[in-house]
Amino acid sequence: MARLTGERPMAGATPDSLLAFHEAGYREMAARIGPGAVLDVGCGVGDQTARLAGLGRLVLGVDYDPQTAIDAAQTWAPQGLRFAAMDGGRLAARSASIDWVCSSHFIEHFRAPEVHVAELARVATETGTALVITPNRPADFENPFHVALFEADELESLLALFFEDVTVQGLEGSPELHADFGQRRASGEKLLRLDPLDLRHKLPHRWYVWGYERVLPVVYKALGSSRTGIGSGIDDTHFFMTDRITPTTPGLFAIASRPRR
Repeated sequence: MARLTGERPMAGATPDSLLAFHEAGYREMAARIGPGAVLDVGCGVGDQTARLAGLGRLVLGVDYDPQTAIDAAQTWAPQGLRFAAMDGGRLAARSASIDWVCSSHFIEHFRAPEVHVAELARVATETGTALVITPNRPADFENPFHVALFEADELESLLALFFEDVTVQGLEGSPELHADFGQRRASGEKLLRLDPLDLRHKLPHRWYVWGYERVLPVVYKALGSSRTGIGSGIDDTHFFMTDRITPTTPGLFAIASRPRR
């Protein structure tokens, strides 16, 4: 099975609110795409990619990890979905061949995110659309995998380098969702106080990632309760789209169309 890391949310190991964050994003993408070729970049095990399936759509999910792509194919190929291992900064797809390019919680993992956006534009057809979801920088939690975070105007500016038409909206949360995020943020800040000298950022990055991957699942379980974390019952209905983006809005949802050539 796919390896659990801080980059990939997994049911039973990730707080319900973070799972819901991803589910809500795919819900909104599925509501906006139409017929044609659909490419889900950074698909993981494919559970959310399956939400993009629909009449007249050919859906391909791609992940950088070959075993994860194999696992996804074994689960979802019977439903008509296809999967492959690809680098999100160098997609193995023909130029101008994809009608709908989906990038959910992926762009923030690139040290050079413009490379990823350039690829989204390259593979999109002349009338194609890219849908990009990423955390809103002021609302995000410390995560060694998140190396390129954006506010709304920054994301819009980057996408506008490669697409003619760009709109950025917020993926907002309910009061219950914000309470969950707030509680986990407060708990996380208590843990970070145990490192007053900021040693985690002075270590080699791979060491920081190694510790993060092993400590995070334990912390998630320890902090879970009926109100927050694992077992809180928060689902994607606690998220909604908004044009009013504030520093506490959890996510950004961008629609970019008409790629520049």
